Amino acid sequence: MAEIIVFGAGGRAGRTIAAAAVARGHSVTGVVRDPGRYPDLDVVAGDVTDAAAVARLAAGHDVAVHAAVDLTDPDFFATAAAALATALPDAGVARLLAVGLASNLPTADGVLLRDTPGYPNEYRAFYLGHAAGTDRLRETALEWTVLAPAGDFDHTGEPIGGYRSAAADADLRITYPDFAHAVLDEIEKPGLGRTYTGVTGTIAV
Repeated sequence: MAEIIVFGAGGRAGRTIAAAAVARGHSVTGVVRDPGRYPDLDVVAGDVTDAAAVARLAAGHDVAVHAAVDLTDPDFFATAAAALATALPDAGVARLLAVGLASNLPTADGVLLRDTPGYPNEYRAFYLGHAAGTDRLRETALEWTVLAPAGDFDHTGEPIGGYRSAAADADLRITYPDFAHAVLDEIEKPGLGRTYTGVTGTIAV
């Protein structure tokens, strides 16, 4: 079993991934900026953009998951990626799994979803900020994988029980538990090193 640290363990993706990891028998450290906001969670305080804090908290873990989000800071993802790329190797952590955005995935035609006609771009600065974070990871030697919903998260539906890789498609959906399943499978049996991959829900076979 792995020692997993989850940055952003208070968000919907982060808390679901952490819970799924525990259910599979892994040891999990959840990290949030303000533990007082999450009285229902066993989490510790930390800032994923602070390399020193990341190194201190990540020491002794096998894998890091980056599920943290900041909608107010356009540089958040690039800063976090730089901190993780510096701190994780120093802490002896071999791999990083990050939660991505469908907007930055290519469609079947090769066009990024955010650039397709009619795609909502009210949050384009956020999309581009996230993409800058991935670009920062590509510049490093860190072993990373970004998994993203191929369309969007299904916030209210029941888990289907499986998932598949998919090109970006705004109509596709995946529940948080099915997405966590994909993340944990990649942690346990790595196969998508240094890729940005979309997943969508499908019946397990």
